[in-house]
Amino acid sequence: MSAPAARPSSAPREQNLTDRQRLATVRRVGRTRHVVVTVALAVALVVLAVAALMLGDRIVSPADVIATLLGQGSGGDRFVVLGLRLPRLELALLVGASFGLAGAVFQSLLANPLASPDIIGISQGASAAAVGAILVLGWSGLAVSFAAFAGALLVAALITVLAARAGAVGSRFVLIGIALAFLAQALIGFLLTRADVRDAQSALVWLVGSIGTVQPRELVVTAVGAVILSLALAALAPRLRMLQLGDEAAAGLGVRVTRSRLLLTLVAVGFAALATAAAGPVAFVAFVSGPIARRLLGGSAAALVASALVGAVVVTGADLIAQHAIPGLQVPVGIVTSIIGAPVLLGLLATGNRSRGSA
Repeated sequence: MSAPAARPSSAPREQNLTDRQRLATVRRVGRTRHVVVTVALAVALVVLAVAALMLGDRIVSPADVIATLLGQGSGGDRFVVLGLRLPRLELALLVGASFGLAGAVFQSLLANPLASPDIIGISQGASAAAVGAILVLGWSGLAVSFAAFAGALLVAALITVLAARAGAVGSRFVLIGIALAFLAQALIGFLLTRADVRDAQSALVWLVGSIGTVQPRELVVTAVGAVILSLALAALAPRLRMLQLGDEAAAGLGVRVTRSRLLLTLVAVGFAALATAAAGPVAFVAFVSGPIARRLLGGSAAALVASALVGAVVVTGADLIAQHAIPGLQVPVGIVTSIIGAPVLLGLLATGNRSRGSA
C-alpha cells in the first residue's frame, strides 16, 4: 500500500504574501510622507506669504490682509497689499518654483547633484545676454528679459550640441556646462569693465538677482510661461521617472530615450531661463531645492512638486529677510540666497558623506 502524497508546502505562498504586504506598507508610508511634507511646505509658504503682505513701512494685520484679498479692505490697504506687495510676492513664488523645478529636472535627468542651471552655465548665459542688452544695446524692461531668455537657450543649445558630439551624458555634460559658464562670466566681466559706471551699476543690480521692481507685463509673461512649462512637465513626468531607471530599462518600457531627454532638457532650460529673465540669476535656489526636497521625502527620485514648493519657500523667505532684516536698507534677494544657500549646501554634502561612510 503506497504512502499518501505529501501536500505542497504553503511556505512559498506565505512568503510571497509577506513580501506583498511589506511592499504595500512601504508604499503606504511613502504616500503618507509625501502628503505630510507637501502640506507642511504649503503651510510654510502660506505663512511666509501672509508675512510678506503684512510687513513694510505700513503694517497690515493678518485679518486686514485676508479682507483685502477678498475685496473688502480699505482703500489704503488695497493700494499697499494689492498694488505694491502682492505683485512682488507673486514674482517671488513664480521665480522660486521655476528655479526649483529646473534644478530638480536637471539633477534627476543627469543623475548628478551638480547639474543645476547656475552651475552648468544656463544662468550665466542668460546673465551675459542681459548685460549685453543693457550695456551695449541700451535695452531695458521686458526687452532685457527676452534677451536673457535667448541667452539661456543659446547656452543650452551649445551644451546639448557639444555633449551629443562627444557622446557625453552626466558628469561630462556638467563639465561642458561649467566651461561655458566660465566663458559667459568672462564676457560679463569684459562688458562691465568697458561700460559707464552708472550703466554698470544697473547691470550689477540685475546680476545678483532682484525682485524689487515688478512690471505688470513681465509678471504676466512669467506667469503664462510658468503655466505652459508646468503643463509640459506634468505630461513628461512619467518619462522622467522611467529614465531614472536607466536608458535600457526605459527603452524596454517603450520610452523614446533621446527624444524624451531632449524634451525634458528643453523644459528645464525653459524654467531656468524664465526665472532668470524675470529676476536675474538668484543663486543657489535651483541648486539646493531638489536635494532638500528629496531629503524631506526620504530619497524620492524626482520630487518635482516638493522641489517647486521648496524653491518658492526659499525665495519668499529670502526676500522677506532682504527687505526687513536691516532697517532702512533693502538688499537684492540673490545676496540673501547666497548667504543661506552656501551653508545649506555644505550641510547637505557633509551629511551625505557621513551617511555613505556609515553604510
